[in-house]
Amino acid sequence: MKKGTKILIGIAIVLIIFRLLLPTIVLRYVNNALQNIDGYTGHVEDIDIALIRGAYQIEGMVIEKVDNEVKEPFMALPLTDLSIQWSALFKGKVVGEITCDSPIINFSYGPSEEMQQTGAETDWTLVIKDLMPIEINRFTVNDGKVNLINIMSEPQVNVSLNQIQLSMTNLRNAEESEERLPSDVNLTANFVGANAPVVFNAKMLILKEIPDFEFDLSVDNYPLQDINELTKFYTGMDFEKGTLSMYSEMGLKDSQLEGYLKPLTKDLKIFKFNENDTEGDKRSVGEFLKELGAEVGSKILTNRKKDQVAAKIPIKGNVENVETTFWPILFSTIKNAYIEAFKKEFENQYYFSKIGTEKSDEPKK
Repeated sequence: MKKGTKILIGIAIVLIIFRLLLPTIVLRYVNNALQNIDGYTGHVEDIDIALIRGAYQIEGMVIEKVDNEVKEPFMALPLTDLSIQWSALFKGKVVGEITCDSPIINFSYGPSEEMQQTGAETDWTLVIKDLMPIEINRFTVNDGKVNLINIMSEPQVNVSLNQIQLSMTNLRNAEESEERLPSDVNLTANFVGANAPVVFNAKMLILKEIPDFEFDLSVDNYPLQDINELTKFYTGMDFEKGTLSMYSEMGLKDSQLEGYLKPLTKDLKIFKFNENDTEGDKRSVGEFLKELGAEVGSKILTNRKKDQVAAKIPIKGNVENVETTFWPILFSTIKNAYIEAFKKEFENQYYFSKIGTEKSDEPKK
């Protein structure tokens, strides 16, 4: 056998051994990276390598908060795919993309640090960089779920979003778009058990230290009875019936924020005579008067044609000092009741392009 042939065979054997050991090497690296997250720790069950497409898959990733009383992990990701984005590579840009299938995130709020689990203590971009050292240009979530867990004894309010579909594209502007806001963010979800869809669409310039963006958000027909524990705890009132919808458009440009938030209640009923709670105790006089006053107020301000109560809350300021004002809320509500039927749609205003100008309420053409 010629010497050159022996060398080639030797190289081939080394490469085969390296390929067989690579998943174990990457598994140890990933687990080590997850164990060094500030305030959190994590582990993965398995790693699959796909050298041909420049990718690897993480199976069974779990991230938990250290010294925590919350039973649920902060993140549980059954399958995460990290790969080179070939469409950008063909344009001379080496960037990556991440796809998460059926991830679950559990946020928790409580009276003590041990009962809180929000992830705010950690810069998660550093964790992503450890897992994928090249810049991320595309991020996708398929069938995700977010749980908001309140572990206080009262008010006991748990809210969950499921069927989350998230797409974030051109985050590093690898497509070399000339648009002022080149990145797209699109999200749809649904509140568990409420049949209340959530839609979020945004354009962003994420390369800035404080990103510029313009977004619209809608939440449709959330049942108000589902938050009775919360409203009764803080206001002494609860809802007999009704739904809440929320519409918002917002723009942030050079740290200046401008937009609106428009809550809309429909078929609202707060007050009921001779009401007993689930334990058979009657309402206090204070609770009775609060609910009576709120019911009378909602009847006065309800649009008679559509049985709706709406308000447009303007938001304007910088990212460190966002202000809302009371009088526009009241005037907008009265306007809805007596002048025109509330149109259940966005105001169609380009807030991003109008920040810094005086004409901020002209509709799109």
